[in-house]
Amino acid sequence: MLFPLYMQSGHRTTKNIALIGGGPSALFLFKRLVTAGTKNIRITVFEQGAQVGAGMPYSTEGASEEHVTNVSDNEVPSIVTSIAEWLPTAPPELLERFGINPANFNEYKVLPRLLFGAYLSAQFLLLHNQALQSGLHTTLCRNTQVTDIIDDAGKQKTTVVTSRGSHTFDAVVICTGHKWPKHHEGKVPGWFDSPYPPAKLRLSLNEPVAIKGASLTAIDAVRTLARANGSFYDLPDGTIGYRLREESKAFRLVMHSLGGLLPALRVHLADPLLSPNLVLSPEEIATQMAANDGFIPLDYLFECNFKEPLREHDPQFYEQVKDLTLEAFVDRMMTMREDTDAFTLLKMEYAEAAASIRKQQPVFWKEALAMLSFALNYPAKYLSAEDMLRLKQVLMPLVSVVIAFAPQSAARELLALHEAGVLTLVPVNRDSKVSPRPGGGALYQYTSEDGSQQSAHYNLFVDCTGQPALPFEAFPFPSLIAEGVVSEALLPFRSAKEATAQKEEGNANVVLREGQWQLVVPGIAINDAFQVVDRQGKANPRIHIMAVPYIGGYNPDYSGLDFCETASGRIAASLLATAKELLAAESRVEEV
Repeated sequence: MLFPLYMQSGHRTTKNIALIGGGPSALFLFKRLVTAGTKNIRITVFEQGAQVGAGMPYSTEGASEEHVTNVSDNEVPSIVTSIAEWLPTAPPELLERFGINPANFNEYKVLPRLLFGAYLSAQFLLLHNQALQSGLHTTLCRNTQVTDIIDDAGKQKTTVVTSRGSHTFDAVVICTGHKWPKHHEGKVPGWFDSPYPPAKLRLSLNEPVAIKGASLTAIDAVRTLARANGSFYDLPDGTIGYRLREESKAFRLVMHSLGGLLPALRVHLADPLLSPNLVLSPEEIATQMAANDGFIPLDYLFECNFKEPLREHDPQFYEQVKDLTLEAFVDRMMTMREDTDAFTLLKMEYAEAAASIRKQQPVFWKEALAMLSFALNYPAKYLSAEDMLRLKQVLMPLVSVVIAFAPQSAARELLALHEAGVLTLVPVNRDSKVSPRPGGGALYQYTSEDGSQQSAHYNLFVDCTGQPALPFEAFPFPSLIAEGVVSEALLPFRSAKEATAQKEEGNANVVLREGQWQLVVPGIAINDAFQVVDRQGKANPRIHIMAVPYIGGYNPDYSGLDFCETASGRIAASLLATAKELLAAESRVEEV
């Protein structure tokens, strides 16, 4: 036992808090707790690996030397020190490894992901030192796997079961980060359910490789596989070329992308930090729900969080889209992308993005789309099922392409690979299917642009569709499911007619519960404070969650560090409020 439920610090009652996971989510929450000035809390961090702060994306679990961030120093929410302030203190061998000279550092440039992970890890340890110096009790439990969480409502305490024993807490925050389930990997030769950790893709090959998706995840796989089978070199015109190794002459990369689209590139952002102020206030939420049968309309969010910022910051573009519905706007933007060859468009956007960054001029409609996507996360649980279906089927495909903000270096490499005849892009639709072959590899079946049915076999296949929003059944703490402490995320339909139409069309996620048609969305139900919600619809004050794979139904956009910053604020406010209540209660007892 690390600590009993309530420790006595002097004569004051202490709230004992556990953070499950020690990556970026935990880092931002840790910052909130350490800097709040509240002394009657104890914090224990359980991290399954040896490194805190970095998480999967910025450690060797998710990156190699060739992988870079899609955010720059000026886009990182404040922690302890900025990257520019930290670099002169970084180990010289680390800076040499990545060719970084602190004197020439530019806050607008992206960093290698492993270097950024080292920065995040350093920030975590700086916060830990701050906590110790201020008398805030903090324990880091590294190399410790949490296997279960058991909640006791009667005793108002929660037990964390780990590989090293069980420990009891007043509050638990699940910050477990990314999760890449394995379905066929390890069973089917040549099949990879994700490209992570990237070391597994350092394969010498002499045949085509099928890649599913064209997201940032796919770009990671492309960069690793390309280096394992050839090399990039500089050209006189400032671009780069690519040459295959002699033993890899038949190596090819075949990306299969919905609509044949590639992600858009990083541009200069006028407001690099997505503000929590973008999120609807409780008063706005209440007003909209009262006027719309208990729902927040998606169209209202589109007008409020997309068109209105455009009206102020880009009046010319606003005039072009002010009368467009959500569907009409998405159709216009997607048609433009789909009607242009993907690599031709990539060249055009590379020039646009380079000029935007060089001149520090934003492409505001893209920034506004990022604002909309960020703002949608929090009221998404109040959408009707019909609007959630529109969000997933209409808006999110555009969002996933436009605000991927792929780094310029990735574009240069994709173009070099394409020019060398090594990289091709195959447009597929949502009906495409990939299945494992008994002898290994994958069979890719899809409908081509001319409507003909295509089928291709690959000995090596990599699923690069990005972090999936995981279903309720995948929630990793079985006791919380068995005891009904967590529940499925559901959204009610506004129209029974629409629900039955969806059901008849084969949507298995449409269910009838207690006389109400509902849409099952991925993951578990949570409230606005990120507390888990039980089967009776009651929020649990002891258990919070900000692990995005398990709350994807109510948080459809994973907004990276901005999500961590905003969600941590709501969770910390909830935790600290109850800690203050403990002090107030004890003070009342002392007075008596």
